[in-house]
Amino acid sequence: MTLQVADTASLVALRTGLAAHVHAAPADTLRALVANGLDRLPLPGHGATLERWRALAAVGAHDLSLAKLFEGHTDALAILHEAGAVQLVAAEAALWATWCAEPPDARLLMAKGAGGKPVLRGRKAWCSGARDVSHAVVSCWSPDGAALLAAVDLRQRGVSITAEGWHAVGMAATLSVDVHFDNVPATPLGGTDFYVQRAGFWHGGAGVAACWFGAATRLANALRERSGGRADPHRLAQLGEVTVALQGCAAMLRETASAIDRAPDADAMLAALSVRLGVEAGASVVLNAVGRALGAGPLCKDAALARMYADLPVFLRQSHAERDQQAVGSLVATQERAPWTL
Repeated sequence: MTLQVADTASLVALRTGLAAHVHAAPADTLRALVANGLDRLPLPGHGATLERWRALAAVGAHDLSLAKLFEGHTDALAILHEAGAVQLVAAEAALWATWCAEPPDARLLMAKGAGGKPVLRGRKAWCSGARDVSHAVVSCWSPDGAALLAAVDLRQRGVSITAEGWHAVGMAATLSVDVHFDNVPATPLGGTDFYVQRAGFWHGGAGVAACWFGAATRLANALRERSGGRADPHRLAQLGEVTVALQGCAAMLRETASAIDRAPDADAMLAALSVRLGVEAGASVVLNAVGRALGAGPLCKDAALARMYADLPVFLRQSHAERDQQAVGSLVATQERAPWTL
C-alpha cells in the first residue's frame, strides 16, 4: 500500500520532522517544516513527481489539516516557479497558501490602484490557514471578466481576515475562513487563464489525492495493528478489503506520476481526474471497512484516529464527485483507445 519500496533521505527527514511535532497545531508544524527546508519538494513533472506525492501522503497520514496547509504551500511554490516568479519563492520563512476556489458569491477583483499598480478588491472564500500564512497565490478577475492569478503579501494594510465561512467539525484546524481585500497591492502571475491553462494545474489537482491516500493508509494501519494475532475472520476480511482498495490506489498514483514525468507538458486532465476519483473511492472503502471492523472504541478513545475520521470525509469533498465522473466519461468517449487497455 506504499507508493514506493525504498524511503529516500528527504522523506525520512520529513517524517522525522513530523514526528517531532505530534501535538503541535498544524500551522506551527508547517512553520517548522518550512524553517527546516522540508517544504522544498520536487516540482511536479520534473522527473520526481512520485517522490513529491510520497511526501504529501506522509503529511496526510500525520494530520489532514496540516496536509491541507502543506499541500497549499507547496502548490503555491510550484505555481510561482511555473510563472517565472522564483524571486518571490525566496521570501524568508514565508508561509504560502493557494486560494483559487471560485464560488459565485465571492469573486476577487484585480484593479488599478494608485499609480496604475495592480491591487486586489473584494472577498475571497475558502482561505485555508488565513490566520497563519504570510503570502498567498489567489485567483482573481479583471474588470472586463478575464481570469487572472496573483501573488499577495497578506501582511499588508487592507487585508481583513474574518471568522466567517467555516462551521464544520472536520478540517476545523485549517481555519478556512473568508478574507476581505481592500486595495491590497499584488503581483500578477502569468497572463489570462494562466492558472488553469498551465500544465501544472492538473498535476497539482492529482497531488491532492496523495494527501487523501496518506490519510487512508493511516486508518488502514490502525486496522492492521489491531488485527495481528487475532483469529477474527470478519476483521481479517475487512483488512483484506482495505488492502485491495489501497493497492489499487497506490498503483494509480504510481502510474499517474510516471505518466506526468514522461510527458510533463501534455494535458493531464483525464489522468488527474481518474486518480482523484480512484483514490476517493478507495478512501471511502477504507472509512467504511475500518469503522465496521474496529467499532466505536477507537473512534471515541483514540484522539488522532477520531480526528482523521472527522477530517477525511470533509477533505474528500474537494472532489466534485459525479461532475468529475461526467468529465472523465466525456473525455473517454472521444478517444480512439480505451484508457483501461493493458
